[in-house]
Amino acid sequence: MRLHWHRRDLRVTDNRGLADPSEPAAGVFVFDGTVLEHAGVPRVAFMLDALDALRAAYRERGSDLFIRHGDPADVLLDLADEHDAEAVSWNRDYSGLAQRRDELVAEELREWDVPPQQFHDAICHEPGSITTNEGEPYSVYTYFWKKWRDREKDDPYAVPALAEASDDEPMPTLSDLGFEEPEASIPEASTEAARALLDAFLATDVFRYEDARDYPAEEATSRLSPHLKFGTIGIREVDAAVRDVLAGADDDDAESVAEFRSQLAWREFYTHVLHFNPGVVTENYKEYDHEIEWENDEDLLAAWKAGETGYPIVDAGMRQLREEAYMHNRVRMIVASFLTKDLLVDWREGYDHFRERLVDHDTANDNGGWQWAASTGTDAQPYFRIFNPMTQGERYDPEAAYITEYVPELREADPETIHSWHELSAAERDDAAPEYPAPVVDHGERREEALAMFKRARGEDPTE
Repeated sequence: MRLHWHRRDLRVTDNRGLADPSEPAAGVFVFDGTVLEHAGVPRVAFMLDALDALRAAYRERGSDLFIRHGDPADVLLDLADEHDAEAVSWNRDYSGLAQRRDELVAEELREWDVPPQQFHDAICHEPGSITTNEGEPYSVYTYFWKKWRDREKDDPYAVPALAEASDDEPMPTLSDLGFEEPEASIPEASTEAARALLDAFLATDVFRYEDARDYPAEEATSRLSPHLKFGTIGIREVDAAVRDVLAGADDDDAESVAEFRSQLAWREFYTHVLHFNPGVVTENYKEYDHEIEWENDEDLLAAWKAGETGYPIVDAGMRQLREEAYMHNRVRMIVASFLTKDLLVDWREGYDHFRERLVDHDTANDNGGWQWAASTGTDAQPYFRIFNPMTQGERYDPEAAYITEYVPELREADPETIHSWHELSAAERDDAAPEYPAPVVDHGERREEALAMFKRARGEDPTE
């Protein structure tokens, strides 16, 4: 018998480590207090639901998922001793913290003659396998994507025979783990739920993805992100299904399907960046001559978090985050640009808030996205390209359907009024929507301040 330690692979299908033919395995999940300290309520709630489904999948196959609490090395050694386990396997995670944890666990297991077995599973191509011609990791996505797109992918792994096992440890509740019930609605977490989303998306919306993905009211995205984060569905299964659709699509549809597939590559690009640059979690990837002089105004940050900035598309996004533990990707870019370039608040403040609130928070993706918006990351938006939040709202939500869904104070106002909110007089705003706030900053003024701030960081004269 072998023990398979689940972390971000909460499934029995298309699971490379679990499918290893060397020895049938039973599953283990360890609630590690160190990890839980950094976990937001929505993610823990989703994870518990996923673990329920994972345990049911094991039990349907005559096996079980051992649920334990504590230090992973201690737990795994105790279980290995109790069940005479031949080995302990797991699938690699690529953050610096996870790599250090896994090295320590592997060392402990070896000391007690329990072989650790580590597998590559979370992404299609492990870090170091897609490099420049000089053998260096890519820092520009376009070149990475071209090689990723053409590189052969493994087929999904079948469900293996599992080891006979039984465990009567109850699944903890949120309260048991020290969390309150989430304020947001949490999506269903299971392989079946993920497959249903994938099938529905590939049946229709993937063919309009290229044209509609940036329009939040269109709901033309897959909503697979929390499932890929926690591994309730395997990346090989997703990519294989997308490739099947791509193979049968005509030219116009194929472009849209390929655009969606490129988003899977973005996910892997940022994972590679994080693997080779673990410090980016807290430090800028891009080096400036001087520190960026973020203002970090606490009142402005609080208004942003509450969705009370007086910029409708920004506030709609922040309220969607609060209500659904999710935000549309275009809107994520808008609110991140607004925080860093209009409010002049350090991207790390926004990253921390997303980490706490998002059900799909992924260290690599979220860090990459925030540093892109803040012009501090790899392949980032140039510092002088600053989103105008009103223009973004008018362009991507022209009828204000998304805005009014999440900002009810504006439902009686027409789209033209909403998109010109920053230009209205106090009397006009009071007449149109008296409960909605005036803009907390002037975008034009703050744009100039942001440019000056970045020029100083670059060692340039901000007046030129």
